[in-house]
Amino acid sequence: MNPMNNLSTLLGGLSVHDFLRDYWQKKPLLIRAALPDFSGLLTPKQAIELACTEDVQARLVIQRDGGFELEQSPFKARDFKGLSKTHWSVLVQGLNHHLSTATELLKQFDFIPHARLDDLMVSYAPKGGGVGPHFDAYDVFLLQGMGHRRWQISTQADHTLIEGAPLRILKNFKIEQEWVLGPGDMLYLPPHCAHNGIAEDECMTYSIGFRTPAYQELAEQFLVYLQDRICVEGMYADPELKTQVHPSEISKDMLNQVASTINQVRWDKEDIANFLGCYLSEPKPHIFFDAPEEVLSLKKFKKSLQEKQLVLDLKSQMLCHEHTIYMNGEATDSALPDYNLLRELADNRQLNSLKSPSDELVALFYEWYQEGYLSLC
Repeated sequence: MNPMNNLSTLLGGLSVHDFLRDYWQKKPLLIRAALPDFSGLLTPKQAIELACTEDVQARLVIQRDGGFELEQSPFKARDFKGLSKTHWSVLVQGLNHHLSTATELLKQFDFIPHARLDDLMVSYAPKGGGVGPHFDAYDVFLLQGMGHRRWQISTQADHTLIEGAPLRILKNFKIEQEWVLGPGDMLYLPPHCAHNGIAEDECMTYSIGFRTPAYQELAEQFLVYLQDRICVEGMYADPELKTQVHPSEISKDMLNQVASTINQVRWDKEDIANFLGCYLSEPKPHIFFDAPEEVLSLKKFKKSLQEKQLVLDLKSQMLCHEHTIYMNGEATDSALPDYNLLRELADNRQLNSLKSPSDELVALFYEWYQEGYLSLC
């Protein structure tokens, strides 16, 4: 299987401009044969084995007696042995953190900025399996691998959920359109478009999700970011303190002094850019990096840079803004002449052999290499 394909085929003959103008965050799009040769990245057995891996996030959804049951990872192989032959589904998150082929597949969607990418999820289900009618708060491309899945969608405004259900299942789902997708077919859904996927036979679906963080979340995290970066000098003082009729009352003088001090806290677009770069590249809590088992010396590392390819670890997220690089939640202000090389690494997740890298660039790459953020191959 080779996920690489012509971009016009991926979007059903649409140009990127037309797709972004007419469909992105606006309305669904069904694309037949988006990747004509695509049949999947792994087998059902491999998906279940991945779901049983310690550092993988996965969910098992079982349909029983007209309702849904949800179990969360970590799983053991025995958790899947007693299941019926129909009406269940396992969903594995972060496939791109574990398979290089998943990372290659995601490169097909580089027309959407990396800052918006969440992850690649795979769902496996025997006949009848699914997670019920629901909606997501993010953009998603649903790419069919093996088998066939029936997708029912609705642009309804009623998002009332079934109370007490372990999943966010819509109470009043009203089907407007439905299609059966086979291998290589793809469905794009904008945020809050209600949908229900039902396995027609043993099938696997790959979900390419793009995050849409809530403004409340961004505001809260920005304040957390600021708390380690602001400096407000001085201490509260009231040498002209006056007696009060009610000692429990916060005085106007105290309120005005504190308000005036807090109003000194300022931020600008550069602060917001640095926050976004760190926040959006921050690994999820369950992600850890492994340092090389045998660390090369700096001298040998520099020589290898000139002979081998530099590749980001599958779990690494690298973003850029002007001359600042963000690697896995950490900012590096690059006043180096090598910024274009760093941006190329962020864009393509790899760099071919570097014949004459600067000492500063080698030192930066060596630091990331020791952290397990990248490797040589």
